[in-house]
Amino acid sequence: DLRQGTPDASAFPRAAWLASYRRALQQAPNEVFGPGDPAGRVELREALTEYLARARGVRTEPGRIVICSGFAHALRLLFGQDRGGGGGGGVLRGPLAVEAYGLGFHRELLAAAGVRTVPLPLDEDGARVDRLVRERAVLLTPAHQFPTGGPLHPERRAAVIDWARARGGVVLEDDYDGEFRYDRKPVGAVQGLDPERVIFIGSVSKSLSPAVRLGWMVLPERYVDDVLAAKGEREAWASTLDQLSLADFMARGAYDRHVRRMRQRYRSRRDRLVAALATHAPHVEVTGVAAGLHAVLRLPPGTERSTVKAATWQGIALDGLAEFRHPDATETAMPIRDGIVVGYATPSEHAYGAALEALCGVLPPGEGH
Repeated sequence: DLRQGTPDASAFPRAAWLASYRRALQQAPNEVFGPGDPAGRVELREALTEYLARARGVRTEPGRIVICSGFAHALRLLFGQDRGGGGGGGVLRGPLAVEAYGLGFHRELLAAAGVRTVPLPLDEDGARVDRLVRERAVLLTPAHQFPTGGPLHPERRAAVIDWARARGGVVLEDDYDGEFRYDRKPVGAVQGLDPERVIFIGSVSKSLSPAVRLGWMVLPERYVDDVLAAKGEREAWASTLDQLSLADFMARGAYDRHVRRMRQRYRSRRDRLVAALATHAPHVEVTGVAAGLHAVLRLPPGTERSTVKAATWQGIALDGLAEFRHPDATETAMPIRDGIVVGYATPSEHAYGAALEALCGVLPPGEGH
């Protein structure tokens, strides 16, 4: 399985998590076993305030953090698709500008909420935020554009904040794998430039496990009450005991240690992928490898579909770049490129070498071969 989106499930820190869970259970006040606070446990919000400031440059306080079950849940709350027994009604309205390449699942979720999404072209410096016009909000992956790779250029980070201030708009910052940067220090969050103009959204889905189902929104003060109203009077999604466990896990430094360990492991996997391509398919350009859990392999025009099909025949699961392209992204505004998105985090260690060998075997040959 070389699809993007999931970490190495075999690397979940079972012993350390169990220790945190036991401590959380033993020390939990009786109120923990009643209806949950929709804002989330204060212990976790305090731990996140410290961690996000240190690791991502986020400026906030516990009262401006709302716990959710992940990025999709955050979108449902913000745009009115909460199905968890909450109060309904969205906080934000469209149209919403999005990057021309992104997750189709997110676009479908927004469409179900009646939100029109407008694609922004991408180039080597990230999203073309200068193309923002009448949209009320923009959704970006500035630390590592998904899926093409690369951070949003500093000038564009400043420009999108200027746009939000001038238009009274808001930036939604999807920090889906911000901890995993390999060739230099992590790129700080755009939220740090103006906490009142950015909604910062993160989760443990890539860093720890999607099975934990915990995420967070760091909100401008004016949105906190509306998000809590949309969520409802009781927590319907995120386990209170899991929240307390994650708070302990973070406060004791176990989360930092796990992220460091996984950063080393994924960097090694990335290096093995790049080395295998250099040896067996030197004509294939690999991009987006400075960070994250996946890479994009650029292919000769017209070969993407056949490559994905050949991979399927060989028992390799991966995605073509076209799967992530916004349906309204025109070729004149955004050149169509052939490529495949290769996730190098999911396979177990013992299966990874064979996966790379099989991958190289299905790539189209270069000129003269």
